[in-house]
Amino acid sequence: MGRQKMYLEKMAQALHLRNKLLRQSLAECLGTLILVMFGCGAVAQHVLSGGSHAIFLTVNFAFGFGATLGILVCGQVSGGHLNPAVTFALCLLGRERWRKFPMYFLFQTIGAFFGASIIYAMYYDALSDKPDSFNMSSSANTAGIFATYPADHLTLFNGFFDQLIGTAALIVCILAIVDPYNNPIPQGLEAFTVGFVVLVIGLSMGFNSGYAVNPARDFGPRLFTSIAGWGGEVFTTRSGWFLVPICVPFLGTIVGVIVYQFMVGFHVEVEAKMRKNSEQENVRLTNVNTNNSKEGTKEVH
Repeated sequence: MGRQKMYLEKMAQALHLRNKLLRQSLAECLGTLILVMFGCGAVAQHVLSGGSHAIFLTVNFAFGFGATLGILVCGQVSGGHLNPAVTFALCLLGRERWRKFPMYFLFQTIGAFFGASIIYAMYYDALSDKPDSFNMSSSANTAGIFATYPADHLTLFNGFFDQLIGTAALIVCILAIVDPYNNPIPQGLEAFTVGFVVLVIGLSMGFNSGYAVNPARDFGPRLFTSIAGWGGEVFTTRSGWFLVPICVPFLGTIVGVIVYQFMVGFHVEVEAKMRKNSEQENVRLTNVNTNNSKEGTKEVH
């Protein structure tokens, strides 16, 4: 036991990365992998079983709890963003450095790519057994297991609005959760609260296109499917739909930040600072009065 512990300590020292940003990015990679693996795994069960092993509700629970578990895995190291839109929002507010954004985006996308590849490998036989599952022109194609695609009724304009509102709602709720001046979430429950937000968005906004609201979660698996057998059509179907879940969430992030800050954030921040200044002033006045009282007592004696 002692020797094993010694070997493990040596291994930890040898593999420890000195670059903090790289450590954080790797943590984001793993957290996003967990989110996509559990979420896309639930979709795979739903699609490939014909609904016998999952329903729309369970898919949303899988993404919600997947987000919770992903944040629990990497939150202490990287903050548990799991979404470039979240990183972008925090950079806009000056709470994260801009140099984090491209690194987090890259490693979150890599994590989503490998999360999709794990589900593909796990359900490969079931995918191969389903006729036309790799044919993007067929109604039976299964590319939607991994990346988001618009429903038949959805226009490109409505899809733009769908992703804009979905991401804005996500960002507003997350900013409220992490805002130090708003009602604080009990320590340790932030991950569960964010997972609940993802669940609610899925239950209320998932019908149109699967509520990507996460560029990495959509682009990583989409890139994987283009390599794994679905081909380049994953990027060309429905008039270049793939750009909507990749680009529009950043516009939704800007809207979400503006809405939250103008309607809540700026106000609670100013009030909190005013309260703090008032308390500090009261403490100073109390100290002055106490000192004067002591001096007066000494003069009497």
